[in-house]
Order: sequence, then C-alpha cells, then structure tokens
Amino acid sequence: MRTRDVMTTDVVVVFPETSAREAAHLLAERGFTALPVVDTAGTLVGVVSEVELLQDRLPQDPRWLVHGEPAEVRQAPGDVVAQVMVRPAVTVDPNTDLAEVADLMLEHGVRSVPVVHEGRLAGIVTRRDMLRSITRADWVVEAEIRNRLGVVGGPRRWQVAVSGGKVSIVDKMGNATERHVAEVLVRAIAGVTDVQFVSEQARVGS
Repeated sequence: MRTRDVMTTDVVVVFPETSAREAAHLLAERGFTALPVVDTAGTLVGVVSEVELLQDRLPQDPRWLVHGEPAEVRQAPGDVVAQVMVRPAVTVDPNTDLAEVADLMLEHGVRSVPVVHEGRLAGIVTRRDMLRSITRADWVVEAEIRNRLGVVGGPRRWQVAVSGGKVSIVDKMGNATERHVAEVLVRAIAGVTDVQFVSEQARVGS
C-alpha cells in the first residue's frame, strides 16, 4: 500500500504570515497536532506544531511571585507562523510505501507527515490514517477486492475471502501474468495485510 492510498488531500494549511494565535486556534479546534506551512504557490516551507505554539507562550503562575520566587526570563514568542515554524523532520511522496512511512514516524517521533510531489504539498498522512487503513471491516475490503478484480478476467474469474485483513484468492485459471496483476491490485487496497493465492485444482484436491 502506498501513501496516496490513505493520505488526506484536502489539507488544512497555514501561511508564513498567519498569526500564531490563529494557527493555535486551528490546532485546538480541529484536533490536529501539526499544520503544514505553505507559500502562495503551494510549496511546503515548514511545519508548525503544538510544541512551537506553546513555547514561551503560557504565563508564569503569579502565585510564585508572592513567595518571592524570581520570575523566569523568557524569550518573547513569535507573533506569526514564520517566526515559530520549523522545517519538517521528514516528508514523503505519494508513492512511498506505508510501511516506510510508519518507520519514519516512529524514528522521528512525529504523528503526521507531509506528502510532497514536485516540491508542492500534495497531502498529509497521519498515524490515524494508517490505523484506519488496517482496521477496515473485512466485508468492505472484500467488496472492493471483487470490484477491482472484475477488470482482470471478469467477475467470475476469482473467488475471494477475507479474514482479519488476510486475503485468500482462489485462482480458477492459473495464469501467472494475470495473477501478478491481481496481486498488485489487491495489495494496494487499504485494509489488506496479506494475499495468498490458491489454485482451483488445489482447492478441489483438499
């Protein structure tokens, strides 16, 4: 499965001149942890997350001052996104394998990754997107498989069963080329974790 199969293309973005307050409001309202920052051409120029927007922005509790504790010296927080955004730790393209995306997220400790195509933001993929892809109902996955395999040998060419994301396909013809095409189509479907083919002869013999 590729990034393009699960990524969100209707991405909420901010611009370098967006106020930090507005960006923080978007994160809180939408339940996001980070927002891509783009210029007017749609080119990804950075990412702003909860971390950058919270840094030096919460006031110190005044009760400490009553007890004579010295006020902590803090740097004035940036007013606009351009002053607080960071370069993304990692980006991927629409054809990146989802297994690689998951590894990159864990390696860099991020919950979302911008998807970039030819320098421009094409989408975003989150941990939730990937979790959703592996928890689709088997009957939904099976229906999509049957629909896709209808273009390879017709709707009666294959017998399909799905259990826990694992796909078993009975191949009535045994054509190696068509089987390869079918496997590529099936493995690209969200929710598929494994694909096994069984020939009609083997199924009858068992």
